[in-house]
Amino acid sequence: MALLRIPIVRLLISLCFVASLSCFAFADDSHDRTQFAHNITVAPGEKATDVTCFGCSVRVRGHVGGDVTTFFGNVTIEGEGQVGGDTTVFAGSVRVDRGVSVRDVTIFGGELHRDSGATVGDVTEFRGGWWLLLIFGLPLALLGAVIALIVWLVRMATRHRVPLAA
Repeated sequence: MALLRIPIVRLLISLCFVASLSCFAFADDSHDRTQFAHNITVAPGEKATDVTCFGCSVRVRGHVGGDVTTFFGNVTIEGEGQVGGDTTVFAGSVRVDRGVSVRDVTIFGGELHRDSGATVGDVTEFRGGWWLLLIFGLPLALLGAVIALIVWLVRMATRHRVPLAA
């Protein structure tokens, strides 16, 4: 009888844990949008808190109260689009159309295409691919060097030594 109760208690504890974590995903105030390799569109009249996209592009026609961030994708803000936070793009470009309001824009390895009728706060651009090489390539090269050093040390420690003949 005691053995039956232990799995049931574990199951109930696990279900309570999963239920407590999943309630955050269905909260009414959370309108964060995150995608991997699938474009995001914030439609006119739609509101989002933060928008993050990995390997895809973001089109804002509604209101984003927080930040818009893309990695290897573009950001287009058009129509009635507004971004209340920062717009950050790694390896992509930002296009801001007439009548659009954007706070701050930071671009690594891309360009800003801004209409003269757009309202844009501070703009920081790091043009060219060498910034991407510095940000992503240098840490990968250092990691590769550390792995090569470890492999070399292990080979040196396990090498069989042959005694010299007299």
